[in-house]
Amino acid sequence: MPNLIVVAGALIEDGALLVAQRNRPSELAGLWELPGGKVAPGESEQSALARELHEELGVLVTVGDRMGEDIVLSASMRLRAYVVTRTGGELTAHDHRALRWVRADELDDLPWVPADKAWLPDLAHALGAGEFT
Repeated sequence: MPNLIVVAGALIEDGALLVAQRNRPSELAGLWELPGGKVAPGESEQSALARELHEELGVLVTVGDRMGEDIVLSASMRLRAYVVTRTGGELTAHDHRALRWVRADELDDLPWVPADKAWLPDLAHALGAGEFT
């Protein structure tokens, strides 16, 4: 069985990272994450992430470099993050309870979904350096 990839977008503007508060499922509701979603069969990871962010947030993005390591969600599912740049649209929480911009010193203060916690060092570095490496 091929691995299912779930993609997430790290959108940084003016030294702050956009994070989204989950609405569902109940065990993750209220926790914060990088927004994104599943890659559909035949869809590229970049196209899937751009589609998901448009559906969930109302923004158009350009998908850039990978960020951090893949996170194993299950035997057949991997979570993968990419740097994204907003190219249009207005941010709206279509699929989340709330959206928030956070700086590097605020990352540890948020209750994150467990999977996304692995990226906190990468995100802190990116926010502190102003770029992804």
